Amino acid sequence: MSSAAGANDASSSATPPRFAFVQASWHANIVDQARVGFAAEMAKLGYSDDAIDYYAVPGAFELPLHAKRLAETGRYAGVVCAALVVDGGIYRHDFVAAAVVDGLMRVQLDTGVPVFSVSLTPHHFHEEAHTDYFHAHFVKKGAEAAHACTATVNALDRLPQPIAASLASAGTGNAQADTASAAA
Repeated sequence: MSSAAGANDASSSATPPRFAFVQASWHANIVDQARVGFAAEMAKLGYSDDAIDYYAVPGAFELPLHAKRLAETGRYAGVVCAALVVDGGIYRHDFVAAAVVDGLMRVQLDTGVPVFSVSLTPHHFHEEAHTDYFHAHFVKKGAEAAHACTATVNALDRLPQPIAASLASAGTGNAQADTASAAA
């Protein structure tokens, strides 16, 4: 299997693919680093910063809805979402993180647009002790998301069209109706 391809392989269409990067605003000093790592790696892969639209949402829980709305526009080949969900003592952070990741998975399955998560939840987060670690870790995870995003978009471009899409572009989308009208 080949490694992640660059922008030249990203799409057989004339227009280069566009990507959306959505980040939660909580712990912005850390989560911003995922955007930094993503943008830097996309540039190394040959993508212009103009090919990426950046969005901010209040918290992690808002990521799936924003990802869905962006995916449904048809403008983006992929959507990347980033957040840091920590145990604030008020709610179970693992439930929030699971809801976010499950929601993002549902978005990609429902829309057919790849959605990637850089949404992390540490077991124990002590801001003073862990900020430097997560600062660097989010840069790395952002870069990994760039590779996953471009590799997935490139791989999907090489797959055959789904049957429903093929039928719709060939006629009514109803094979029996198309056969009947061709016979008439």
